[in-house]
Amino acid sequence: MTAPSSRVSDRIGSIAESATLAVDAKAKALKAAGEDVIGFGAGEPDFPTPGYIVDAAVQAASEPRFHRYSPAAGLPELRQALAEKTTRDSGFAVEPGQVLVTNGGKQAVYNTFATLLNPGDEVIVPTPYWTTYPEAIRLAGGVPREVFAGPEQGYQVTVEQLEAALTERTKVLLFVSPSNPTGAVHSPEATEEIGRWAAQKGLWVVTDEIYEHLTYDGVPFTSIASLPELADQVVVLNGVAKTYAMTGWRVGWMVGPADVIKAAANLQSHATSNVANVSQMAALAAVTGPLDAVEEMKVAFDRRRRAMVEGLNAVAGFSCPTPQGAFYAYVDVRDALADGARPAEVAGRTPTTSAELAELILEEAKVAVVPGEAFGPSGYLRLSYALGDDDLARGLERIQRLLGTA
Repeated sequence: MTAPSSRVSDRIGSIAESATLAVDAKAKALKAAGEDVIGFGAGEPDFPTPGYIVDAAVQAASEPRFHRYSPAAGLPELRQALAEKTTRDSGFAVEPGQVLVTNGGKQAVYNTFATLLNPGDEVIVPTPYWTTYPEAIRLAGGVPREVFAGPEQGYQVTVEQLEAALTERTKVLLFVSPSNPTGAVHSPEATEEIGRWAAQKGLWVVTDEIYEHLTYDGVPFTSIASLPELADQVVVLNGVAKTYAMTGWRVGWMVGPADVIKAAANLQSHATSNVANVSQMAALAAVTGPLDAVEEMKVAFDRRRRAMVEGLNAVAGFSCPTPQGAFYAYVDVRDALADGARPAEVAGRTPTTSAELAELILEEAKVAVVPGEAFGPSGYLRLSYALGDDDLARGLERIQRLLGTA
């Protein structure tokens, strides 16, 4: 008699739930149960979508042509606008046929790896990484090879580290700057060095630029796709979610060589077909409109960034470098763990991992944070500062009260 088979395929059963969404869901469930929970988990701006974008969506909803199927690869006018935007902001000159509009950034991530990878192909993944990257790589049949860069090097990998991770199966380098989860931003010089290395090795580069407009202290955003030698072996991922406070509208895109985009569009035609037309027209208004509202949000993010770093560095056993981009702080908590210099004791328990520490902070302080295990090695916490100023201050004060101050 043969053993009963699993009800879920091995491929899907091996995928872990998104850790960031899981933390956010748990925080919201506790709130619904009447708990006063402060959530630092989800990377979601607390601002409403700018009014001119909403107005464009309302207008689109009233037009019968948007009540029907549209091309799977995206509305022609949006693909044109995204091609122009990529040329302008990334220094990567492309045509509309090199753009695929996707259902959020996550579909762009999966489409890209599913299109580029054969079973066993390796992807170099600088670590800490956004939790979806390795899962999407595995789902596409690839193998993620993590290259860890800690706070001692500003959470930025070096060419020497990348070279050490290179094997005969390496096909893709993932490059993310500004970074989720660390907020690290590679300098123009470091970006160019890594890009030239990848081109010399004949690697594809997949670059996620969704935080391109969120940098601070005069730090510039530099697209690795701007290197001419990478033009035929780079895919740019992006979306409206973070810059324009449009996480719920679900519009992302991928940009790359025409043959890759055509193949990915074929995949999407069977998976989801077109992105909702109303959302596409909202995205068109976003990417062709002014950045005034974005600049206003960035002023608030910058203020919260400084308050977050100051508040975290005041916690016993915490060390938080100042992030230069995105809206996350990635704090080193190794000293607060059992084998650290200043181990924390909470409710008679001393955490041995950052996952245990995050659990204690949620249980005892009613503050939701994401443990480093979601992004790579244990010993770190990610906190989003895309929440209101008052909640941010209350959350930090609770953590300080729970763990003590430095």
